Amino acid sequence: MDAPDPDGLPFAKMHGAGNDFVVIDRRRTAAPLTPALVRALADRHRGVGFDQLALVAPDPGADLALTFFNADGSESAACGNATRCIAAAEMAATGKARLRLRTARGLLRAEDRGGDGIAVNMGPPLVGWQEIPLARAVDTLHLPLAGDPVATGMGNPHLTFFVADALEADPARDGPRWENDPLFPARTNVEFAAVTGPDRLRLRIWERGTGVTLASGSCTCAAAVAAARRGLTGRRVTVDCDGGTLAVDWREDGVWLSGPVAHVFDGRLTAAFLAGLA
Repeated sequence: MDAPDPDGLPFAKMHGAGNDFVVIDRRRTAAPLTPALVRALADRHRGVGFDQLALVAPDPGADLALTFFNADGSESAACGNATRCIAAAEMAATGKARLRLRTARGLLRAEDRGGDGIAVNMGPPLVGWQEIPLARAVDTLHLPLAGDPVATGMGNPHLTFFVADALEADPARDGPRWENDPLFPARTNVEFAAVTGPDRLRLRIWERGTGVTLASGSCTCAAAVAAARRGLTGRRVTVDCDGGTLAVDWREDGVWLSGPVAHVFDGRLTAAFLAGLA
């Protein structure tokens, strides 16, 4: 790492339904980023703590470009709640009600829906085994795994188990096993979902590269798509996560995710902290 800026590194802390993020705006700082810095920032005791880290940068063909990292330093192509949080902050700063955001998932659209929160179109779901990706050709709606789960791609891979009671699921115990199942060459996010009412799910989550999270935008979308494909719900679903409630609307133009967002605080990493990682 280059010598740390004597003024430190500014960041923002945000969350959507308890799914929390550190956001670094590359339009305002050129500070380098390494996997070691990502892991140090993710430490909830010695750093700041987050489920994902998001980098914001300018883009000539969009309002912003976003790059996401998991707590273990690995990159993630999609992060729905972070996208919504950043969109909300940019809308507040610019007065715009609609944005186009470039991610590894593609060019995503975000819009302010007033009392319904900030919505982002996460793009069409990927249901082919090669797209997700899986290691071999299988029926993605009924995987040949214990528990008869569903595989879905939302820019990152997902494995959804439908259970009788999501509160009895143990993501901390079972998540690591399924994240690293050989069927998923790029590892996978894992969701445990229960149908709790007409077009309503209760969800518990293990995120690839992060662990148990209170919510996850892409996981919420994947679980809702899986439920609709199984005929358990319609394509408009309310999803209750450990940290709050999100809404999914699977339309012809993609999967829309909406819900609350929060900008918690702005901070600055000290030069001494950064120097310790050099």
